[in-house]
Amino acid sequence: MQSHLPVLLDEAIEGLAIQPDGFYIDGTFGRGGHARAILEKLGPHGRLLAIDKDTAALDAGRKIFSDESRIYFQQGSYAELDRFAAMFFDKKVNGVLLDCGVSSPQLDDPERGFSFREDGPLDMRMDQTNTQTAADWINTAREEEIRHVLWEYGEERFARRIAYAITTARGEQTLLRTHQLAEIVAKAIPRHEKHKHPATRTFQAIRIFINKELEDLEKGLKASLEALAPQGRLAVISFHSLEDRCVKQFLQLHAKGHEALRKLPLSDEQLGIRVRLIGKAIKPTEMELAQNIRARSAVLRLGEKL
Repeated sequence: MQSHLPVLLDEAIEGLAIQPDGFYIDGTFGRGGHARAILEKLGPHGRLLAIDKDTAALDAGRKIFSDESRIYFQQGSYAELDRFAAMFFDKKVNGVLLDCGVSSPQLDDPERGFSFREDGPLDMRMDQTNTQTAADWINTAREEEIRHVLWEYGEERFARRIAYAITTARGEQTLLRTHQLAEIVAKAIPRHEKHKHPATRTFQAIRIFINKELEDLEKGLKASLEALAPQGRLAVISFHSLEDRCVKQFLQLHAKGHEALRKLPLSDEQLGIRVRLIGKAIKPTEMELAQNIRARSAVLRLGEKL
C-alpha cells in the first residue's frame, strides 16, 4: 500500500501565490497534504475552507487539524464551491485548488471498491451518502448505456465487447465484487496493453460516471471563477486527458474570449475574458515520479482572475 503523497505540491503552492491574510479553498481535501502546505503559508488571519465529498476524508481532517482554528471543513462537491465560499467567508477568496480524481486512501482501501488490485465490493462512491453504487448500476444498466460510459469516460476501444460480456455475465450471477468485474473485462479484451491491467479503463469510466466527476469539474471551474476575487488564483491538477481537456478549454475560453466574437470591436468583458493564464501546463519532475508513480499522469494548470 502506498502512503498518500500530494501531487505537484510545490508547484501548486507556488502557483497560488498565497497571501498570508488571504482566504483560500481546497476543493478536494483528500488527506490534507495540499491543505497543510497552504496553512503553512497563511498568517494568523488567513483562512482555509476544505471541501470533500468523502466523509472519511473530512473525519480524518478534523483529527489531523484538531488544534487548527484557521481551517473549516465542508462535506460536498466542489461543484457548489461558490455557495460554500459564501457560507464561510464574507468576501471573495484569493485562491482555489482543485486536485481532481480519486485519492490514494480511496484507492488503497479494498472496501471502497475503486481498485481491481484487491477484491472488494463494487462500490466506487466518493460520497457514501449517495445511494447508487457501481454494483447497482452495472447490474441494471442497458448494454448500450454501459458501452457508452466505457467509451465516453474510459476511452475504451473494446467498449462494445466489454458491455456485452458484462450483461451476459450478470444474467448468470449478480456482479458484486471488483475481482468479478475485472475478470470479465480481462476475458472480453482480445489484446492487452503492455504494463496496464485490462480493466483499468473500465474501472476509470465507471468511477467517473458514478461520481459525476466531469460534470462536477465543469461546474466547479465555473464556481471557482465566481468565488475568486480579482487577482485570485485558480490551480487545477488533473489526472487523465478528459479532465485536462476540460480544464484547458475552460481557461482558454476565459483567457481569449468567445472565438466567434474576437474580430468584433468589443471590450474584454463583452468577449468574456476573465482570466490570465499563468505559464504553461506543469507536469511532475523525474524526482517526483521516482517517489510517487501515481503522479505520472498529473497536469497542473494555473489561471488568475482579472
